[in-house]
Amino acid sequence: MTFTYHRTIRFQDTDAAGVVYFANILKICHEAYEESLEASGINLQNFFQKSVIAYPIVHANVDFWKPIFCGDKLVVNLTSEKLNGEKFAINYKIAIADSLVSQAMTRHVCIDVASRQKRELPDAINQWLQSTMTS
Repeated sequence: MTFTYHRTIRFQDTDAAGVVYFANILKICHEAYEESLEASGINLQNFFQKSVIAYPIVHANVDFWKPIFCGDKLVVNLTSEKLNGEKFAINYKIAIADSLVSQAMTRHVCIDVASRQKRELPDAINQWLQSTMTS
């Protein structure tokens, strides 16, 4: 099921040319990711600060088809994909009204914080993946 996040572009998101700075699209995608985790019942403070598990991004890409300006109202549609027992990907489609303006993807791996070794995804993340998987 798709998770939808709404975001207005602010002046601070733009560059000297007046359009969204490319890296800020990934920042906005991460905001959508965090909102989707919280909506599924995951406590963000525990998830990011107090966990013995982390989910670093090991790959990211983004494509732009139209410029995005200050004041634009974005609709970010997020879906996830379980890649294997320890990896998942998140796909983001970014639109203004009904026009697709950008698309991004982040790939994450589950690791043990202390050892930095890969580990199986825990139940809470598997449940979140189920709730946001592409149908």
